[in-house]
Amino acid sequence: MKNMVLCGLLALANGLTAAAQQAPAKAKPKAKSAVTISKSAAPNWSRTYATGIRPEELRQHLTVVASDAFQGREAGQPGQKLAAEYLVKQFAELGLQGPVTGSDNPYLQHFQLTRGNYEGGGYLKVNGQRYEWLSDFFSYGPMPSPFRAETVTQPIFVGFGVEQGPYSDYAGLDVKGKDVVAIMGAPQDERGRNLLKPYGRKADYWDSGLRKAALAKAKGARSIFLMTFAPTAEFQKQAVQFADPLHEPAFSLPDPGPEIIDTVREDLPPGIGVYLTSQELGLQLAGTTLPGLMEYVRTLGQAGGPVKAGFQPPAVTIHLPQAQEQLTTENVLGFLEGSDKKEEVLVISAHYDHLGVKHDTIYNGADDDGSGTVAVLALAKAFSQAKKDGHGPRRSILFATMTAEEEGLFGSEYYTAHPVFPLANTIADLNIDMVGRTDRKHSPKKRFVCVVGSDKLSSELHRINEAANRDYTKLELDYHFNIPNEPEHIYYRSDHYNFARRKIPVIFYTTGEHADYHKATDDVEKIEFDKLAERAQLVFHTAWELVNREGRIVVDSNKP
Repeated sequence: MKNMVLCGLLALANGLTAAAQQAPAKAKPKAKSAVTISKSAAPNWSRTYATGIRPEELRQHLTVVASDAFQGREAGQPGQKLAAEYLVKQFAELGLQGPVTGSDNPYLQHFQLTRGNYEGGGYLKVNGQRYEWLSDFFSYGPMPSPFRAETVTQPIFVGFGVEQGPYSDYAGLDVKGKDVVAIMGAPQDERGRNLLKPYGRKADYWDSGLRKAALAKAKGARSIFLMTFAPTAEFQKQAVQFADPLHEPAFSLPDPGPEIIDTVREDLPPGIGVYLTSQELGLQLAGTTLPGLMEYVRTLGQAGGPVKAGFQPPAVTIHLPQAQEQLTTENVLGFLEGSDKKEEVLVISAHYDHLGVKHDTIYNGADDDGSGTVAVLALAKAFSQAKKDGHGPRRSILFATMTAEEEGLFGSEYYTAHPVFPLANTIADLNIDMVGRTDRKHSPKKRFVCVVGSDKLSSELHRINEAANRDYTKLELDYHFNIPNEPEHIYYRSDHYNFARRKIPVIFYTTGEHADYHKATDDVEKIEFDKLAERAQLVFHTAWELVNREGRIVVDSNKP
């Protein structure tokens, strides 16, 4: 599961603008009506083939996938290539087809990543004053720099940098290829009430800097500088706190495919620089003073909408040196063709990459996401055996083990932008990420799995999964990650989200974070294989119904 260096940055940005948010109460999605999994006449084939998902085989695969020999499976590195070879071999032995055309190996979907490392000495000059990187401004997490060479630019002030219906801070502005300056927070009227209240969301929706960044990217901007209201001394204390993670390598996807305007994803918008500034630097970039900015905000509140600012940003010089290199990495895909409804495809996914080697220490990622990867292999074996026995699925199944999830969900982003099978024919994605352990919230005796996203696009999908659990596995289904505005943003942190943002129904199966999450101690001996097998069997039963039912599931929801 993708790490969120940004969690702290989000808290910083929202805290600096006094936009305190309270976590909503836990809520379980309500089923509109009972659903019973359709069962064939005896024998029950779903039950028959689910029993083939056994703890000992999961252990056998994971002992290889999460071994030191695979060097932590970091995207683009030798260990990831070895893991890909292993997965290709397993898919081929099961009789799955390699569906990738034009590749040197039909099981491998190759693509390019750009990896960058900041070299130090970054700065910004404005009005004769020099401001230092990681002191007066810093980025939202590791990201590629658009200012690797010294660059002179004329920023554009875009107010709060928000847009809803007739309200647009970008109206009449051409920001394509430009750098914009925005105020953190949301516009308010004279009584302090937010002017924008997007339907179904909290009034402080636009307080998130990343949502502003996603909108700026959609408008074509090269970068966005977000002005906080933190005095320089306070801002510099926070910069010291985030210095180490901000020196981690930054990754981007050079070929992300067609643009999708997405102002929801709690993640780095690729292809745009996103920077927080101290109050002093922010005012300099906007070309105003604090009284001048407050007068602008007051006038906007009186008008109840955007107004023209009475100040002009000056030219600035920016240099954020960064060494970059191109890496090749691969999604590994295995295809099982269906029978009478074979044009429709169910995706069952997990990411097989992890963090690699850091400071001579191997991060094996047995749970993250070795557990999901071996679950996909077990599911592929069970469905393949059913087909060999003459009981294969009506719809086709794509078993997709994704790469570069840890770097930014790039494997699934590339696949959904360059799908092997049309997305219009893709009925759902069942994504498995970290299902081999018990998190801090549950007793070790609990038989549970966290279910995320099942009702967000299809109420039918949600009810099918609940029925599969009721009729077969009888686990505790935990929905605490599924509530709107969930503070850990789990819905946005694994590969299913790139399907969901393209309106393909998803379920994300996980057991959440534990003490070894993203540590070198996430090893095979800590995996609870009996529980892993049960959770994989739930995915199997849900998948069995999806691929064998008469009608394709509906897309009838749009929940945050």
